[in-house]
Amino acid sequence: MPGKLLPVITKECIAEKVAEIGAAISREYEGKDLLVVGVLKGAFMFLADVVRHITVPAHVDFVRLSSYGASDRPGDLHFLQDLETSCQGKHVLVVEDIVDTGNSMAMLLKLLKVRGAASVKLCALIDKAERRTAEVTVDFHGFRLAKGFLVGYGLDFAEDYRCLPGVYELSQQEGH
Repeated sequence: MPGKLLPVITKECIAEKVAEIGAAISREYEGKDLLVVGVLKGAFMFLADVVRHITVPAHVDFVRLSSYGASDRPGDLHFLQDLETSCQGKHVLVVEDIVDTGNSMAMLLKLLKVRGAASVKLCALIDKAERRTAEVTVDFHGFRLAKGFLVGYGLDFAEDYRCLPGVYELSQQEGH
């Protein structure tokens, strides 16, 4: 499958957008009890950069999700790692690398509300709203893209390419 890497978003564009997002989050959550929840593994770089730009007090925690297991049907949400922090009464901001169909995020956001979060919002580096099949709103987004298999800046293909400083489209090699 792997072919050429075609640049989509430079590290400079990402840095500029992350600063804007951090400022917007800071304004939104001024005076509120904020819990920032990173979705592993893909969001680790984006989350680390965003929280450095948040100027209000915030707790940080992580979840790792699987939307299906070996014997499960797609659409079942399983925690490979659950929150260590209670979200009861907190304003929760979920940070994700990319929201595509939105199925996993819709289930996660609903669950956080059931667990008693005061509010739940979603922040994503990349919003592929054109592919959305679940009702989910990305409240803070970096970039809206319509297509492409993307890697870099935390996004991977078979655990490769996560450490690239920008975002690239991984094109298929001709003949495959």
